[in-house]
Amino acid sequence: MLRVEGLYSGYGKLKVLFGVNVNVEKGKITAVVGPNGAGKTTLLNSIMGIATIYSGKITIEKDGKQLEITKLPTHVVTRMGISYIPQLFNVFSNLSVEENLRMAAYTLPEHEFGDQLELVYSMFPVLKEFRKRKAGTLSGGERRMLAIAMGLIRRPKIMLLDEITQDLAPIIAKKVLEKVVELRDSLKITVLLVEQYAARALQIADKAYLLVSGTVRYEGDPVELLKHPEFSKLYLGVM
Repeated sequence: MLRVEGLYSGYGKLKVLFGVNVNVEKGKITAVVGPNGAGKTTLLNSIMGIATIYSGKITIEKDGKQLEITKLPTHVVTRMGISYIPQLFNVFSNLSVEENLRMAAYTLPEHEFGDQLELVYSMFPVLKEFRKRKAGTLSGGERRMLAIAMGLIRRPKIMLLDEITQDLAPIIAKKVLEKVVELRDSLKITVLLVEQYAARALQIADKAYLLVSGTVRYEGDPVELLKHPEFSKLYLGVM
């Protein structure tokens, strides 16, 4: 569904990723884990046309064809069916929940907004309950669910989620990740999930990548990575 090949990218003259290859399979959750500063967010920013790409290739599958999106502007990538939920500044705090959802649905024809809104509310009942409340008054977990809903309302084929459990209490993080599983199982959406807290992501993922210092150190089964006897050393990049 989404393929990254030989990616070297960063910001201006700052190189962050070095020859990264990632293959995101259709209808599955692919987790990219690694320590802080490993380049996980840069990977997502590269896909979305935000980071500087020095070399490499990024393609998505659409209508049975592989289309290259390397270096395309962000708004073009979004219209090709990719939703990006960044770690920070992912909701408009001064707008109500429903206003946030309407803002996020700018790519949808007006006549489709109502149906998508009902879909989002069915998946996130708490957002329907709080639809008139300002997003800034929601709890941390509720804001993360709103951010996911904002990505979902655009009818994406692929969702890129960046550190969606960051700073959440474990019980709230678990609920948020249950919604990610629901995206895959109920809505058949392909998910690329970036997480610093590896155990959380690996427990729900179908495939895992370990990114350390801008390079891929592991690709394969999430459970095998989690059970690896030298996982902590791998994670910290000392092997």
